[in-house]
Amino acid sequence: MATNQQRREAAKRKLERQLARRAERARRRRIIGVGVTVGAVVVVAGLVLILVTRGDDNAQANAPSSSSPATQDINIPTQRVAAPKRPQPLPNPTTCDYPSSGEAAKPVDKPKAEAVPSKGTVKVTLKSTAGDIPLELDRSLAPCTVNSFVSLAQQGYYTDSTCHRIGTQGLQMLQCGDPTGSGSGGPGYTVPDELFEGLSYGRGILAMANTGAPNTGGGQFFMVYGDAALSPDYTVFGTITDEGLKVIDKVARAGHDGSFDPQPGGGKPNMDVTFTDVVVKS
Repeated sequence: MATNQQRREAAKRKLERQLARRAERARRRRIIGVGVTVGAVVVVAGLVLILVTRGDDNAQANAPSSSSPATQDINIPTQRVAAPKRPQPLPNPTTCDYPSSGEAAKPVDKPKAEAVPSKGTVKVTLKSTAGDIPLELDRSLAPCTVNSFVSLAQQGYYTDSTCHRIGTQGLQMLQCGDPTGSGSGGPGYTVPDELFEGLSYGRGILAMANTGAPNTGGGQFFMVYGDAALSPDYTVFGTITDEGLKVIDKVARAGHDGSFDPQPGGGKPNMDVTFTDVVVKS
């Protein structure tokens, strides 16, 4: 028969075991709670689809992306979207305003601001290490933006610059136009927004980035090759040819390094896209 002392010691050991089990259950509940909270934050963040810029002129696309972007399967739409058209034509010619903004990533002169044409198109070929990407700029959509882009191209601003980011999930676009390659460089001035009712984005659309505030575009632009559920806050100034889209599709399928995950999403393309020359044919 156990003595009183033995019974007390047995009861003490039992209580210690119970307290230890309770502490372990509490610890597990805390871990699960933290995991659920973090998961919810990631899901909510992944659903945000906006393009913003850092510093003077940095376009970042917030979109859901895979933790293994280099090996993910990418579903790319094959159907182009129709290029938008203004409900009412702009005065021709028009006047533009290019306010100074920060230090230029590469020295350039501001584009002309007077007698800027708002009719006609300009053919541009982005010659890159991944292949040629022909564009057609439309002055009737955004004459001030086209005027600035052509000026920068002719001054060599884009030559030797690298497309620093690609999005492959949610917002499918290739982002370029920063000579520093960091996503924070601009031309030293801003370009006015040229928005209109009914503006939308999708495969084949060429648009400008901004800081998220009105009239803060600069030199950076993004080329949409697939899905792009964006609010109409980004100036569309042209389209990408089918030949150019094939090159961007190839770059997208090569994946990215995930350097912009989880927010704003995407990363530097695994396939280098450096512009060796930009040819303008008016």
